[in-house]
Amino acid sequence: MSTAEVRESKNFYTPEDLLAMANGDDYELVDGQLVEKNMGTKSSWVSTQMGHRIQSFIDLNPVGWLLTEASYQCFPDAPAKVRRPDVSFIRFGRLEDEELPDGHCLIAPDLVVEVTSPRDTHYEVAEKIEEYLSAGVSLVWIVNPHTRTVLVYRKDLDTVSFLHEADELSGEDVLPGFCCPVRAVFPPVKSGGEK
Repeated sequence: MSTAEVRESKNFYTPEDLLAMANGDDYELVDGQLVEKNMGTKSSWVSTQMGHRIQSFIDLNPVGWLLTEASYQCFPDAPAKVRRPDVSFIRFGRLEDEELPDGHCLIAPDLVVEVTSPRDTHYEVAEKIEEYLSAGVSLVWIVNPHTRTVLVYRKDLDTVSFLHEADELSGEDVLPGFCCPVRAVFPPVKSGGEK
């Protein structure tokens, strides 16, 4: 039976099903249902820029693993849930024998970067933030290409930072020493202020 036939005949999916699907990388798994990961062109570009900046820092300061679109099965309240943040980072010393898993990662990353797309709802984004922080993620960056802003959520939940283009994004205690201007991860603004 082909993967397409399996998809049509199933009403409930497992993390193992997601790994076996030819196009499983296009989905997250929530309550046994496939949730398509949609990303527009601008959001994809911003995600690539963010990953590039973090990887450039890690190349000079080898402190962990940068991952793009990695799948995480690390949610204690929903063990079958699988999320795929646009960019994530795991510090060295957290993975057994420093080996990346072949399947889903079973530990929460230290940093998650989600780049919003036009079809993302506020509810969906807020739900992901709560899930990541509850799973133990220390730092969550929500990058919005439309407003050219970054929301920074921390595991202590006491402070949320709202960063504009003129601000600096910091790795804080998760990626000590990492910083970049918020403006640098967005496409250049055309003359006259047009985006």
